[in-house]
Amino acid sequence: MTSTASDTSTATGTATERDLITARHLINGEWLGGADTERMNPARPGELAALSPSGTAADVDAAITAATAAQPAWAALPAPARGAILMAAGNLLLDRQTAIAEDLVREEGKTLAEAKGEVKRASDVLRFFGSLGWAATGEVLPSGLPDTTITTRREPLGVVGLITPWNFPIAIPAWKAAPALISGNAVVIKPAELTPLSATHLARALQDAGLPAGVFNVVHGKGRVVGDALARDPRIAGLSFTGSTNVGLGLQEILNARRARVQLEMGGKNGVLVLDDADPRRAAQVVAAGAFGLTGQACTATSRVYVTPGIREEFLAALTEEAAQYTPGDGLEGAKMGAVVSSQQFAQNRAAVRTAVERGATLLHGSYDGGTDAGFRFPAAVLTDLPFDDAAVTEEIFGPVVAVLEVPDYEAGLAAINDSRYGLTAGICTDSLALATDFAARAKAGVIKVNRPTAGLDLNVPFGGVKDSSTNTFREQGKSALDFFTWGKTVYTGV
Repeated sequence: MTSTASDTSTATGTATERDLITARHLINGEWLGGADTERMNPARPGELAALSPSGTAADVDAAITAATAAQPAWAALPAPARGAILMAAGNLLLDRQTAIAEDLVREEGKTLAEAKGEVKRASDVLRFFGSLGWAATGEVLPSGLPDTTITTRREPLGVVGLITPWNFPIAIPAWKAAPALISGNAVVIKPAELTPLSATHLARALQDAGLPAGVFNVVHGKGRVVGDALARDPRIAGLSFTGSTNVGLGLQEILNARRARVQLEMGGKNGVLVLDDADPRRAAQVVAAGAFGLTGQACTATSRVYVTPGIREEFLAALTEEAAQYTPGDGLEGAKMGAVVSSQQFAQNRAAVRTAVERGATLLHGSYDGGTDAGFRFPAAVLTDLPFDDAAVTEEIFGPVVAVLEVPDYEAGLAAINDSRYGLTAGICTDSLALATDFAARAKAGVIKVNRPTAGLDLNVPFGGVKDSSTNTFREQGKSALDFFTWGKTVYTGV
């Protein structure tokens, strides 16, 4: 393997001492490209976190050409052999967990504990899908014809494109790539520009585990260049995207125009309903974990809460106390909450809170003032006294900001939860089994949480949303993830 390192010393020291500082394209097994894009540490202004190349349409063409050539042999490899490579790569990620997590903190900003958990998640995903190499696929079905057996098969799409976001920069590439690879596809991935090292660590693990050259290719660069080239190339049989709704819908138009398969996981404005019978302290902990964990930078984060009158004051007091525990800081120095990923996101958070207060909202905790000399450290914000149609209630902020509104009863709260263009996750805090069951049936979201934070999902269960949160066709994660990357074939065999 061609080294991507600048200097090879410890993985825990300064930028020049780390094992990996420069991300490269990976095309046909070769590490290529310059180092013309700088990524600075969002928690430490002035500290270089990563370098990466700016990919071109020619780089995408070369990667797709390599993938097209490598895919037939990869698909012909027995599934258990493909699975063994994925499982080995998962083990390598776990072996390298601390070094990878520290790089992830430096380029994305989250806490070290969150980063280590994400690397563990990527490892688990690779091992889970690797294990499916030994699982039965297809079915044997009865036929109405004599002396006839019917079987079904799942065939790989061929070459697939993946476009992944910065907020889970190794977990999301893993949970898209693993089902694609175990199904026999070759992959071209465009990681987020802000987090090039995390995807590079995944690529290194796959390569070191023995993945053949050309099966997994990485092209860094801007979405409007690399992402657009991926979407438009006729050799890309399917494209899986996680990111903003506007970008996703634009990609959908391109893919639909050439009848290619497309999978979109997009925005969220996830609501939680807190009822009078809930424990206010426990409900506040649930909401705070969903709203402020991961610095609120998750599509499943809690961003609006509807609370009934009998519990409102106790809940707000408890939530304000919980918010005070999420002090932003450097993820490598034990902070409870990490830095915001970029100056643009930091400004977006400040503008959202400031304009809500200017429109009459009460800011119970947080601030929208202050500079960024100490990094993009945005305090947890709790807003209340807003109208239901306020932008802070309806539009995705993607930061540690939660709006709390009062509703008269359960039915009004359920209606408010459903009154959104998004439908990714929704939650309820209650001691009533009847209301929890009714909420699970009637809430319009792809994932329902009862007395649990809206953020977070087990890797073996389907994940996806409805409305503007998803194409609502193919789900990610679990065995359901295989559906997007394969197509079905029915075989009649007569004796």
